[in-house]
Amino acid sequence: MDKIDASILKLLAADARAPVSAIATQVGLSQSACTRRIQALEASGHVQGYGARLGHRRLGFRITALVDITLGTQIEEDLARFEAAVAQIDGVVECALVSGGQDYRLKILARDLDDYERLHREHLGRLPGVVTINSSFVLRAVPTRSEAEALFGGGHPARHS
Repeated sequence: MDKIDASILKLLAADARAPVSAIATQVGLSQSACTRRIQALEASGHVQGYGARLGHRRLGFRITALVDITLGTQIEEDLARFEAAVAQIDGVVECALVSGGQDYRLKILARDLDDYERLHREHLGRLPGVVTINSSFVLRAVPTRSEAEALFGGGHPARHS
């Protein structure tokens, strides 16, 4: 991984649909050399996939909830059972096992408070091993740098909807 690879990663993170020819020009490589580098970054796991950033508010999902969950035990089987159940809930976009006072932090998208209340009642409250659930609602998402910019420097705050 060198500076050219880092530049390629930043460009792909900014626009994964950019033509290889444009990326090659910006990093000072031939198109074939740039293609080989991109393929090597993909093969090594430095690029794990490509996708679109969805405008969840435009799609009708106006509530973002950050949910801290504490379980009754830390037994591996209980953690696995909890994680498998969370993976089945529509609206959960992130689930992280965390340190501190809680065990997990979920990021959930919901259409409105009624939709979140339904998710809480029908799914969160029924998750295996749950002792406490604490929900916070995002009032405003503050623009930050992309992952690539944060890892390799540069760039301006990313604009995500």
